[in-house]
Amino acid sequence: MEPILVLVIFSILVVIVFDFTNGMHDASNMIATLVASRAMTPAQSLILVGGFTFLGPILGGTAVADTIGGFVDLSGLTELVSVSIVSCGMLAAIAWNLLTWRVGLPSSSSHALVGGLIGAVLMGANASDIHWGLDEIRQGRLVGVFKIITALLISPLIGFTMGFILHKFMRLILRAAAPSANKKLRRAQWVTAAALAFAHGTNDAQKGMGIITLMLVLGGFLGDFSVPFWVILVSAASITIGTLLGGWRIVRTVGFGIYKLGPLHGFDVQLASTAVIFGASIFGGPVSTTHVVSTAIMGVGASEHPRAVRWFKAKEIVMVWLVTIPFTALFGVVIYGLFELLSSAL
Repeated sequence: MEPILVLVIFSILVVIVFDFTNGMHDASNMIATLVASRAMTPAQSLILVGGFTFLGPILGGTAVADTIGGFVDLSGLTELVSVSIVSCGMLAAIAWNLLTWRVGLPSSSSHALVGGLIGAVLMGANASDIHWGLDEIRQGRLVGVFKIITALLISPLIGFTMGFILHKFMRLILRAAAPSANKKLRRAQWVTAAALAFAHGTNDAQKGMGIITLMLVLGGFLGDFSVPFWVILVSAASITIGTLLGGWRIVRTVGFGIYKLGPLHGFDVQLASTAVIFGASIFGGPVSTTHVVSTAIMGVGASEHPRAVRWFKAKEIVMVWLVTIPFTALFGVVIYGLFELLSSAL
C-alpha cells in the first residue's frame, strides 16, 4: 500500500475522531436547555438531538465545508507533507476538545480547528500558505480566515442580542398566560430543539467534511474540491455518535451554571440559537454552537434578571473562548514538531 494512501486513511480517521469529540461537546449545548427546563428526559433529548444532527449535513448543503476547505493552500508542497500538516492540525483540535471536556468547560470546536490548522501550517509550511482573506476585504468580500474569524466573533453577539430581544417579546406576549402554558412551551421545545440540532449538523459536521475533502484533494484522490456523498455520510455518522454519547459535565455548566432555565427560557434560547446557526450555514460561515447557545442563555437571563445571571461562570467560559485559538495553534506547532522529529528518526 502506498504511503500517501496510508496517511490519508489515517488522516480521515483523525477527522472522524474530531467530529466525534465535536458532537460530544456540542450535544451538551443542545440538550442542556431541554433537561434544565424539564422539557424532555436526558435519554429522550439525546435521541431527538442525535437524529436531527444526522439529517443536518445530509440535507444542509456544503457551503461551510467549502469555506473550511479553502482557507489553507498547501498545493505547493508534496502530498505527504501537506496531508501531514492538516492531520497535525486536527490532532491539536482533538487534544483541546478532550482537555476542555475533561474539566467540563464548553469550548469551541470551530476555534480549535482553526487554531490547530494555523499552528501546524505555520510550523510545517509558511504564513503565505494560509488564505487570510485580508486582500479581499477592500473588495467587500469575506473569504478565508477573516471570514471564519468574523463568523466566530459576530455570532455570539448576535446570539446574545437575539436571546435578549426574543425573551423580552415572549414575556410581553405571555404576560397574562396561565401556568398551564408551561406544558405547551415544553412541547414546543421538541420542535425548536430538533431545529437547533438540524442547524448544528448543517454547520458543524460540514467542518469535518471540508477537511476530509481537502485531504483527498491534497493526496491526489480528488481532482477538485467537491464533497463526495460518502464523506457527508461519514461526517454525519461520526458527529451523531458523539452527540448520542453526550457531554454531561458540560450539560451542568450550560444548563444550570449560567442561568436558571424554565420552559420559556429554553424555548427562546433554542429559537434564537437556531436562527443564528442556520443563517450562518446558509452564508457559509462556520460558527460555534457552544458560543451561540451560551450567549443566548446569557441574553435571555440578562433580559429578565441581570443579577441572577452567573456572570462569573460566563466570564470563565469567555476566557476559554479567548485562549482557544492561541493555545490550539501552539498545540499544532508542537504536534507537527513532534511529527517531524519522529519522521526523521524513522
